[in-house]
Amino acid sequence: MKETQLTISGETSFAGVLGDPVSHSLSPIIQNAALAKLNINWCYLAIPCSTQNLEEVIKTLRKINCKGLNITIPHKTNVFELCNEVSPIARKVGAINTLIPNGENGWLGTNTDVEGFIKPLKKNNDLIRDNALILGSGGSARAVAIGLQALEFSNITIISRNEQSLNELIELLNSDQNKNVSIKVKGILSTDINAKNFIKDANLIVNTTPAGMHNKFNVKSLDSIIPFGERIWDGLNSKSVLYDLIYTPMPTQWLKLGAKHNCKQINGLEMLIEQGAASLRLWSGVKEIPIDIMNRAAKAALNLN
Repeated sequence: MKETQLTISGETSFAGVLGDPVSHSLSPIIQNAALAKLNINWCYLAIPCSTQNLEEVIKTLRKINCKGLNITIPHKTNVFELCNEVSPIARKVGAINTLIPNGENGWLGTNTDVEGFIKPLKKNNDLIRDNALILGSGGSARAVAIGLQALEFSNITIISRNEQSLNELIELLNSDQNKNVSIKVKGILSTDINAKNFIKDANLIVNTTPAGMHNKFNVKSLDSIIPFGERIWDGLNSKSVLYDLIYTPMPTQWLKLGAKHNCKQINGLEMLIEQGAASLRLWSGVKEIPIDIMNRAAKAALNLN
């Protein structure tokens, strides 16, 4: 199917993604595909910006009527002080990934990562919301954990190599519990001999680590591209749904391992598209975003069609 083409004119406005580096981003591809389909006269650009130029660039983009921004590494925390308003979800996650024009020259900072993470799970009607396991305790794990709390999983366990970030995340989640919902949150180091038991009992396992985000060629050992090494996954149960936030390569070696155990799988491309669609809704006011068009554009760019 031939997709609608974006046409640039003297009246075309723009949105974009701001980061450093940003040339690898798929966001311009998926957002421009959606804008063309919706017949919105905007284009979406990748805007490289160093940390030292961030304040000047953010202010300038607002002055020239940029319609909205996605914020990526390394600016997700630095932009807090450049917003005249910040949403509760962004404060909770501790990161901003979306800026919306606010007032005459201001920005509202918010976060669509939690919504982007949750959406693919809501499509899985068979998912048992009992035992969830998060791999890693970094920034992405924080958004995932908040999403799992919102979905009211009974038990959330986080496995990490970093004891400090693990304890900080556990403290955050336990301090922010909904008093009307009982959710048990615990942490365990990846070296703990009991880690395999949590894997065996998990209904959902989410990988937030960078393991697997490597060139699929010239890999000497699977242990370097599978979270916490291959052996820990011996007891993986076919009832588990595996959700990898990584979308390239696709599938990752971890998801391939899951396929051997007959596990259902969700790849990171779904989250990327859903969080991007959520941003576009906020900027444009359009409720029905063409997810299918964005998905096809992303897969074509990744040579997956």
